[in-house]
Amino acid sequence: MNLIAIDASTEACSVALTFNGEYHSRYELCPQSHSQLLLPMVDEVLKAANCQLTQLDGLVFGQGPGSFTGVRIGIGVAQGLAFAADLPLVGVSTLQAMAQLAYEKQAQTQVIAAIDARMSEVYNGFYQLDEDNIMQAVLAESVLAPELLPTHLAGVFSEYNIDAAYGVGTGWQAYEDKLSTLRVNQGEPAILFPHACAMLTIARSKFEAGDTVSAEHAQPVYVRDTVSWKKLPGR
Repeated sequence: MNLIAIDASTEACSVALTFNGEYHSRYELCPQSHSQLLLPMVDEVLKAANCQLTQLDGLVFGQGPGSFTGVRIGIGVAQGLAFAADLPLVGVSTLQAMAQLAYEKQAQTQVIAAIDARMSEVYNGFYQLDEDNIMQAVLAESVLAPELLPTHLAGVFSEYNIDAAYGVGTGWQAYEDKLSTLRVNQGEPAILFPHACAMLTIARSKFEAGDTVSAEHAQPVYVRDTVSWKKLPGR
């Protein structure tokens, strides 16, 4: 299938395109510039592939969790492009995309993704490789205080008879003292952020199965929906 994927859910901004068997991508760390970079990146990969948006079969977007603002920017751009070209959409989890990268780049089959969610919490998920070489969530993605993650994962660790798994994401650096025993890799994780390329891999089977949404029904997955009250003094 000919697909384009865009993601702005974390500090990284990325776009990836597969068209007639060729891949083109752009990636940049830009914590405050997603809205300025995302559309130019889309234009760049389309020009590199010598194709029009209307020639594609669908669009993939990073649905979160991550930065509330970044997730909204990514989905807003995805909806606009999909409306313009009449394309179906598929949303892909930020955490799952990082786990998929761990398989594709590091040959890891059991992965804990942990993103610093601020406010002394981490977005997290545990992923296991399936028979189609896609990293699938074993537990529902959640947001927790880092000190609660060992208990949260205890059942999965027992089921798979493991003591730790491969760690990806910014949460390991932010809460190293509380999370270090849960991962087998030490130091700064090789994979800190998602990439749209991995989202293409995950989304392809969904498109083939017709598991898509129209532009107006594309939705974010924040995991943590109630946040604003915690930022108000005295509340």
